[in-house]
Amino acid sequence: MWQGPADAPPTARIAMLAPSMQPSERRVADAIAADADAAIEWTAQEIADTVGVGRATVIRTAQTLGYDGYPQLRVALARERATAAPVADDAADPTMLGALRGAVDRFASRLAHTVSALTEETLSAFVHELDVSTRLLVAANGLSAPVGADLAMRLTSAGRPAEYVADTLGQQITASQLGAGSACLVVSGSGVNRASIDVMTAARASGARVLAITSFPRSPVAELADTALVVAPINDSFRDELLYTSRAALMLVTESVVGLLVHTRGPGATAAQVATLSVLGQSLSE
Repeated sequence: MWQGPADAPPTARIAMLAPSMQPSERRVADAIAADADAAIEWTAQEIADTVGVGRATVIRTAQTLGYDGYPQLRVALARERATAAPVADDAADPTMLGALRGAVDRFASRLAHTVSALTEETLSAFVHELDVSTRLLVAANGLSAPVGADLAMRLTSAGRPAEYVADTLGQQITASQLGAGSACLVVSGSGVNRASIDVMTAARASGARVLAITSFPRSPVAELADTALVVAPINDSFRDELLYTSRAALMLVTESVVGLLVHTRGPGATAAQVATLSVLGQSLSE
């Protein structure tokens, strides 16, 4: 059963929860995501017949997504579709520039979904851990690695020194030496990267707190973390998340989290940013 914010839209819930569903439930969820307009019109029996499952599976799928039943899911879908921004038709402009504009429009239409799984309590706890930890290791691997490296630099520039180790074995060694009072922050879009899970395990064994930023609330990374920020994926499915990976949503959230930390820390963080700008200014040539 979904335990995130009640106002999270159904397509965002499907994108985040489908990977952890039973196969039959996932078939129902995929069918809904593939044609939300049709799903609004279908009854539970009609979608069951379409997908080739029992009516009870459709009801269970709706409940897994956090609704009392399929009628409530249909209403939520209708509400989401009614408030969705129109997306440009790729076929209207077959040029490369048209394709680029279409991709940007699709991303923009899903931006509100990226924070639909966050709560004030979770976000406050996350920023607090960043603020009070005596030592902070940022770890990320695979396609999330650039986000982790950028986050560590942004935190350091804001007066919150953060360590970033690119080598996966080096990450584990560093994590194993963190100890109580420290924190390990893992960025993993998929939430299933083996190296990142090993880093979290090593950090926890050392006594450190474990933080995570991921896109799937029932992934191993999310479940291992003491506090996890779940950033709903821009793509419609876990397969698309792996094949057409976009880390733009994760980057947007990490940048905003650093901004919240700066606000929390006050003058000290502002002074650190001024010092960073001074260094950057001196590095520029005429």
